[in-house]
Amino acid sequence: MAPRKLLLYVAGQTPKSLAAITNLERICAEHLPGQYTVEVIDLRQNPKLAREHSIVAIPTLVRELPVPLRKLIGDLSDTHKVLVNLKISDSV
Repeated sequence: MAPRKLLLYVAGQTPKSLAAITNLERICAEHLPGQYTVEVIDLRQNPKLAREHSIVAIPTLVRELPVPLRKLIGDLSDTHKVLVNLKISDSV
């Protein structure tokens, strides 16, 4: 299987950041078990990454692998929207 990687950019422990982390964990557990690695990146700890990775809003979910890169902004509360927009499931 090709490598698969999701990056979630957040800014500290804000309600939207915490909601995005919780929703991503739920989506991965329910729809993508064992299919993706997930890395949460706190831009408050390393703000220069926002510019380097072209992050203009937070929280932002990035499907880094497989290419092409795809981004989704928001708290990820709409599971269907996440799966469709990021095309992270072949069955959607």
